[in-house]
Amino acid sequence: MQFEGPLALRSGASLGSYTLAYETYGSLNAGRSNAVLVCHALNASHHVAGTYEGQARSEGWWDNMVGPGKPVDTDRFFVIGVNNLGSCFGSTGPMHVNPATGRVYGADFPVVTVEDWVDAQAALLDALGIRTLAAVMGGSLGGMQALSWTLQYPERVRHAVVVASAPNLTAENIAFNEVARRAIVTDPDFHGGHFYEHGVIPKRGLRIARMIGHITYLSDDVMNEKFGRILRSAVEGEAAGLDYRYSTQDVEFQIESYLRYQGDKFSEYFDANTYLLITRALDYFDPARSHGGNLSVAFTGATAKFLLVSFKTDWRFSPARSRELVKALLDNRRNVSYAEIDAPHGHDAFLLDDVRYMGVVRSYFERVAHEIQAEGSAS
Repeated sequence: MQFEGPLALRSGASLGSYTLAYETYGSLNAGRSNAVLVCHALNASHHVAGTYEGQARSEGWWDNMVGPGKPVDTDRFFVIGVNNLGSCFGSTGPMHVNPATGRVYGADFPVVTVEDWVDAQAALLDALGIRTLAAVMGGSLGGMQALSWTLQYPERVRHAVVVASAPNLTAENIAFNEVARRAIVTDPDFHGGHFYEHGVIPKRGLRIARMIGHITYLSDDVMNEKFGRILRSAVEGEAAGLDYRYSTQDVEFQIESYLRYQGDKFSEYFDANTYLLITRALDYFDPARSHGGNLSVAFTGATAKFLLVSFKTDWRFSPARSRELVKALLDNRRNVSYAEIDAPHGHDAFLLDDVRYMGVVRSYFERVAHEIQAEGSAS
């Protein structure tokens, strides 16, 4: 959908016009009361569920969660996935032409924040004729967007489902992001963010950034279970079709070949400037900052009901961070459900099929569906 702005951004800049890529699943009911907005994390997109006809490996990133008969049941809900501004999967971002200059934005694309994404999502909902969301939902960075919805547009959100997220990043998390960004900007092919003009891609930096991130998304237990200290010969790597773009002589352990494979894949489809923009948005998010660091005060205006889910082995967004949110919401007498799942998968658990996790989300959305049905009957 094309928008003729301007969209004012928190940085003080604005976008005169912009495009948002989005997908919808299910049907909007007569009362327009069953819409669920799903917000994506760092390297995902608007393609939340389903597969594209005739395309291999095109399954949506949360296909196990969203669909007919699934925890977020599209036989009951109208689900919307939106690609965030600054991303590289269809919405206006650094790879697009700046209409003001006629040149690709590149490094000149304005800084965007979680709050800016929420404003753009609200504009899309306005265009779709959806005033109130039955729920807004997201994991990790998507969970931060769900939180921000309850603060920026409290009257438009009835439920917020926040999974494996936090009220802000710890210093350690910001440090990981900065190391990944430095890997990109110091790549000789980065060219100050204007690498498009040179016909190159800073793949080396993107590979390293992805490898760093991937290490933090997995738990130590899962890494040891999957890889341990198992050696892998160069011959085995070649037989598996892994294109490392490195000398295969330095690939000795399976964990090394796995990380290089993940880095190679990432560098083929993700944009370097997008990575910089999105990790900065992660770093900047902190709703308590303007309230003297008091998270309880920050959530004074929130009126939604909440489900928060964390995972015990997630050290990137630990359960302690979700408990901070629970406390702040309870301080404001909000309706809060909280599940702390003892899953072994680390941060990536929010994308996987843990039966307890899926059961919690399914039960919560059944409750939301019953509320909608009851209100429809009453009217």
